[in-house]
Amino acid sequence: MNNPFYDPYRILTRVYQDGAHLKIALAEERVEELHRARTVRIVYGVLENDGYLSLCIKTFAEKAPKAPVRVALKIALYHLLYMEKPRYAVTDMAVDLLNKVGKQGAAGFANAFLRRFDAAKVGIPAGDEGLSVQSNFPLPIIKMLRAQYGERAKDIALAKSSGVCVRFVRGMENYLSREHADTPFEDVKIFPRFARDEGFGRGDYTFQSLGSVAICAAVEPCENLLDACAAPGGKSVLLAEKCGHVTACELHPHRVALIESYKKRMGAENVSALEKDSSEFDPAWEEAFDGVLCDVPCSGSGTAAENPDLPLRLAEKNFEALEGVQLAILRNCARYVKKDGALYYSTCSVLSQENDSVAEKFLKENAAFSREEISSPLAHEKTEFGLQFLPDRAFGAGFYVCKMRRKA
Repeated sequence: MNNPFYDPYRILTRVYQDGAHLKIALAEERVEELHRARTVRIVYGVLENDGYLSLCIKTFAEKAPKAPVRVALKIALYHLLYMEKPRYAVTDMAVDLLNKVGKQGAAGFANAFLRRFDAAKVGIPAGDEGLSVQSNFPLPIIKMLRAQYGERAKDIALAKSSGVCVRFVRGMENYLSREHADTPFEDVKIFPRFARDEGFGRGDYTFQSLGSVAICAAVEPCENLLDACAAPGGKSVLLAEKCGHVTACELHPHRVALIESYKKRMGAENVSALEKDSSEFDPAWEEAFDGVLCDVPCSGSGTAAENPDLPLRLAEKNFEALEGVQLAILRNCARYVKKDGALYYSTCSVLSQENDSVAEKFLKENAAFSREEISSPLAHEKTEFGLQFLPDRAFGAGFYVCKMRRKA
């Protein structure tokens, strides 16, 4: 049997040092199958507590250890603090890991660090700095949340995932004996855990975020819909159930392939996947669609409960550049909407500068469009221009959607 630190170390190294997305790293790295569940628990647990584990290291290390050693120490501290493993066993496994990955020179440091570590001496700062440590969100993001939501910012930042969200097409009754929570959508349930079986390959069900389902529910049935930023394809496939035809666009070939795979598995024959830059005008599509959905690239700040590695990348986000991309897509795709057609703008962000702010700028410069009221059965906040779903009240989902109508 491998050292139980080893598989988590390889995956977390890809996340911390290479910038890989956690779910992709988990899918691509070979791990000991017998202990996959344990490995998943460890990597998620380390990332969910990254701010605090980093503070522990800063408190007890005289100088900042190099990246590989930090990863090993975070894994060790997670075992010590959250899995309640004996200190001697944790220390031995950490030293063994460092020797195995060629970091023998750091083994003595790790040994001494873990032997003297005392959680009681780690002081969490007060106020927003402390919330940043507890939530893993960078301090500038915490300040944005505080400015927008006041005291509720803490609940939003600390919101946890409610579990695995499953949307059923058929055979749901076969799974309801398992522990689950109902959602406002009849065919969507949330499970504490859900192992994929043969029903997934048959298209009996799929994994889809609750926010994504809520956005689709806000889209009115129409004959010809454009999903402008469609990968991996969940929204396109769900919308195909109430629209005559869905054109699903993506910028990169590998993401188009994801849509193709998704629609094939789910049997959505009325979805066409195309490689296309949705920010560049195509004259052939001018006023060609009854409805257009722009689920634009964004910070993803509303999905941290599901993606604990996301806060690591938020500090690097250039919100001004993101807004430029968001507006470019929205402005261009608006030209594809027929008169009296609907235009939808959505993100998986909880930050107003990516949501209402963008919708407001677009509407101010496009007199041909007007805001339209929408509602949702999923808990939400009504904003000036749309609906904001927040993770503390919407099963961990943080999304936004705005509906606009092109005047006849």
